[in-house]
Amino acid sequence: MASDFGLFVGFGLVKTGREQQALQVFQEVQQYYERLKQRSEIDSFETVLLEFHGGDLGGFTLLRGTQSKLNRLRYEDDEFQGLVAKASLVVNDFGVVGAAIGDRITKQMGLFSGAIQSVQPSTAGVR
Repeated sequence: MASDFGLFVGFGLVKTGREQQALQVFQEVQQYYERLKQRSEIDSFETVLLEFHGGDLGGFTLLRGTQSKLNRLRYEDDEFQGLVAKASLVVNDFGVVGAAIGDRITKQMGLFSGAIQSVQPSTAGVR
């Protein structure tokens, strides 16, 4: 089954004076993601480093998997939460957010379309 859920792990630029620690945490996190993949706790992951562009986002990792596995990871896995805490100490603008991917995008767009329809003004009685 193809992944339909993801965790977007975004990060900004390294905090001044924390450059060496940031490299160490980055390597630790990448090794952790690889172990998760080997244990089938995630389907895959991809890390992207952005070129300097004047914005707050320096890069991100997209973890792919089922919603239940990724929610367990995000909310119940002590190692994940410890790495999130470490990362937030060495980079700016760190955050983790759920993401719709694959077939879930169609579902999300259907929900959005329904919401649009529910707030459309009624044309009854309008001339």
